[in-house]
Amino acid sequence: MAEVKIMRTDCEILDTFSLMNQLRPHLLIDEYVEKIKQLQNKYDYTLAAVIENGEVKCVIGYRMMESLAWNKCFYVDDLITDPNSRSSGYAKLLFDWLEREAVLAGCQQIHLDSGVHRFDAHRFYLNRKMNITCHHFQRNL
Repeated sequence: MAEVKIMRTDCEILDTFSLMNQLRPHLLIDEYVEKIKQLQNKYDYTLAAVIENGEVKCVIGYRMMESLAWNKCFYVDDLITDPNSRSSGYAKLLFDWLEREAVLAGCQQIHLDSGVHRFDAHRFYLNRKMNITCHHFQRNL
């Protein structure tokens, strides 16, 4: 049976690399655990995964933040499901878990950005009753 687990140990974090690397191909395996730990220490980043039969099926990275615009909320930095496991309910399981965690933490909203080309992801977010509320702008320096 699939379960959601917060990935804390170096070994657990490393188990998420191959999946996270599909979403973030610039990541290097030799630096991954240290990078996650830096995000955890500096931004209270949480890495969680759906595990079934010892395999990572879906991974989410998020943090609690507070702003004048959104008050206290969860911001999802990373969310990916194993391509061979899509449409199996893993992302729904993880997102339902995230919503419960957000409520328990006193948050009233969940926010995320998604690349304009990720149509399947957008369909999932819209099915989770998320709204498209803004445009995200970027400038490389």
